[in-house]
Amino acid sequence: MSGTASPVPVRVRFCPSPTGNPHVGMARTALFNWAFARHHKGTFVFRVEDTDSQRDTEESYVQLLDSLRWLRLDWDEGPEVGGGFGPYRQSQRLDIYRDVTERLLESGRAYRCYCTSDELEARREQARAAGKPSGYDGHCRHLSEAERSRFESEGRTSVIRFAMPDVDCSWTDLVRGDVSFPAGEVADYVLVRANGDPLYTLVNPVDDALMQISHVLRGEDLLSSTPRQLPLWDALRDLGIAKGDNPQFGHLPYVMGQGNKKLSKRDPESSLMMYMGAGYLPEGMTNYLALLGWSLSEDRDRFSLAEMAESFDIARVNASPARFDLKKCTALNADWIRTLDTADFTTRLLTFLSENRGLPVDDERRGTVTVAAPLVQERVETLGQAADMLQFLLVDENDFVVDPDEAARSLTADAEAVLDEAQTALAAVSDWNSEQIESALRVALVEGLGLKPRVAFGPVRVAVSGRRVSPPLFESMEILGRDRSMSRLSAASTATRSPG
Repeated sequence: MSGTASPVPVRVRFCPSPTGNPHVGMARTALFNWAFARHHKGTFVFRVEDTDSQRDTEESYVQLLDSLRWLRLDWDEGPEVGGGFGPYRQSQRLDIYRDVTERLLESGRAYRCYCTSDELEARREQARAAGKPSGYDGHCRHLSEAERSRFESEGRTSVIRFAMPDVDCSWTDLVRGDVSFPAGEVADYVLVRANGDPLYTLVNPVDDALMQISHVLRGEDLLSSTPRQLPLWDALRDLGIAKGDNPQFGHLPYVMGQGNKKLSKRDPESSLMMYMGAGYLPEGMTNYLALLGWSLSEDRDRFSLAEMAESFDIARVNASPARFDLKKCTALNADWIRTLDTADFTTRLLTFLSENRGLPVDDERRGTVTVAAPLVQERVETLGQAADMLQFLLVDENDFVVDPDEAARSLTADAEAVLDEAQTALAAVSDWNSEQIESALRVALVEGLGLKPRVAFGPVRVAVSGRRVSPPLFESMEILGRDRSMSRLSAASTATRSPG
């Protein structure tokens, strides 16, 4: 299916499980579903698959909502929005799954399996030894009523398995083309655990059927689920639960990390929350995620969400694995920072300082950031870097400290004369502005002491900002003010004379 009009109303879903921090691969899946829906003027459904009570957490659920909002991927149906097919949290749909399970059992499309773990493993070993497939062998598929009664009288519990039809399973994948699994390759699989908890293998296709999902775009790791789900869809249709055709499937390429290994939740660069906390822009992140398998054109890397939605074509998604490159992601984010107008950059930086750094933004700090933000916008890759650069301007004076490593490098005994001369020269400045500050320091340090600018201004920069990397020195000192600048120079000068 191309980017042209869809022959059926498009309804796609994003259905993560709330386990752990949201993953960039998960976010890429959400983005591609959102873009597909928006391109076809369809419906983007956000559904939460939270039936695993042992692993699902409310904290992760909240993070999922926060991450989608941060990425600006609005959903048409789902939590906090509603819709005609709710509820949209599977933990609130358990009665539906019980009813569907009973109907599958009554129709003979599912059956109870009483095999113990030891029995299953013993038969798997026998199959492997004979060179046969080691999947479930259908042992309980045709039990008599007497056999079932005997197992239950023994106190055996049972899982519920789907009875796979003995036919090939084929489909045309929207990303990978024709895919086929021969009959017998997929064994009868479990739908419901012995304790009654429904599994992904049941709830996912049931909800897709009931919510009338037209297209399923998901990761390549779920490709092997499709030959299980398509026959279940057929069974649900026979029972009147599913209506219309099966959904069309498209399996998105793996997102790889370092060493060409699949990016996992254990990899630091996989955590979406890390990027939010570090001050990446949502525009930069969605732009980079889009490039993990798709592009607007061969000669253009930077584009907006709206531009992506307008041009998105699932047929142009590359089936080959995509590598997540943190350096490229960060560089693209820096490009987006440059494109912001100064007022927008300042607003976002103020919000970041308040929400991510816990810094109260009063009128004085707001004014400082407004003046200082243009000094760093061209120098930073993230809002976090900007916050770090401006920290020395925003802290209470009693809380200002020079980074110990920076002090060890720059505030040595050799810097004593530089700092003393700087104080003397600055004390004579009549109008505290960047031009006069620069003139006074150049005359005193470069011309007077005969130092190269880097050597002359380095100790001054560390003394007033606490770091060797800061916004432009003279403008920073103007913003910092005479009293605070002179006080920090004096403290640094004293430190150079202190033993140890």
